[in-house]
This record gives sequence, C-alpha cells and structure tokens, in this order.
Amino acid sequence: MTVQLRVYVPPHPLIKHWLAVARDAATPSVLFRSAITELGRWLTYEAAREWLPTEETTVQTPLDVCAATVINPQVPVAVVPILRAGLGLLEGAQTVLPLASIYHLGLVRNEETLAASCYLNKLPDKFDPQTRVLITDPMLATGGSIMKAMSELTQRGVEPSLVRIVSVVAAPPALQKLNAAYSGLIVYTATIDETVNDKGFIVPGLGDAGDRIFGT
Repeated sequence: MTVQLRVYVPPHPLIKHWLAVARDAATPSVLFRSAITELGRWLTYEAAREWLPTEETTVQTPLDVCAATVINPQVPVAVVPILRAGLGLLEGAQTVLPLASIYHLGLVRNEETLAASCYLNKLPDKFDPQTRVLITDPMLATGGSIMKAMSELTQRGVEPSLVRIVSVVAAPPALQKLNAAYSGLIVYTATIDETVNDKGFIVPGLGDAGDRIFGT
C-alpha cells in the first residue's frame, strides 16, 4: 500500500478563531503576533498527539502507587523554525514542547524565480535517527522553502515519518511537492487555500506573515 502525505486541519474553535484574526487585514501587528503564537500553541498540541514517545512507569500518589505514562526523556525532540516567519509560531510551540532543542534555519525566497536559498543554518551535522522534528512555517505556498528545509533535515539523518510540519495556511503546490518527495510526512495546518498567485502568495491567505509579525 502506498503511503501518502497526510494533512490535518483540526476543527478546534480556538484555531478557527485565531485564524480569522490573522486573516483580517485590519489586525494590527501586535495582535497578529498574538494570533500566530496561539496558532503555534494549538496546532503543536494537535501535532503532538500520538507523536511524542511515551513510556510506562509508576508513581506514588498521596494514597497509593499507580500506573502512569510519561514522555520518554531518552528520545530527542527538536523544533526547527523557518526564519523569519516561523519564529512567530515558535513561541506557542515552545509552550507545548518546553524541553525541545531549537535549531534555526533561515531561508529567503527570490521574488522573481521564487526559489529558496539558505542564509542561516544552525542544524547539527547529524540527528539521532529517533529524533522527532517539528517544523514551524506559517505559509506553505509554492513549496520552495519547506522542500529546502526537508532536504537539509533528511541529509542529516531525520526520518520523514517522524517529522511534523505546523503551518497556518497551506496550498496545493507545496502539499503536492511534499507528497511526491516525502511520503509518510504529516502536516498540521489551520486551513488549506486553493490558489497561489504569480508572486507566490497564497490567496486569500493572510499576506506576508513575516512582515505582519514584525511590523515591517
């Protein structure tokens, strides 16, 4: 059986609410940042379901010993924000994964060719093959940046099936490229829009997430 990309759009009212706030062109930068942070928090919460490794143990309650399930501390967890807009989701993601290692990856898109190039790479030379990696990137549009990120990660030993991508808005071009190259990958997004314009922006989307987060 062929394994395909899986894309989840969680039907959570808080995700829907903060997406509406982020989409609104009248939302000021300070509130837009809050919306992206909240989306990072709730989408990461959803992504962590059945993804974080656990182990069985026992704990002593005030009255008796009982069985318990805890996160396995021996399995590494990493968050890779795609700079610069991915930093907006990172703050929320860290509230869910406070012990995760953070590895920054700076990618910039050529506005004419829409090709992504790397200007900052803080990834380690090699990842433990068990590492769970969460990528934060608000917009999966043409797919250039996320494909570049996945290439850098898999070259360092990351298993695609252990990766979770958290985005705010995704579009078919990026999802199709991910599906063709990395079957078994899982994406969590607040919504899927159908159109990417000739400038590489998702429509209706939410504009330039980086500019709106940082007020530039």
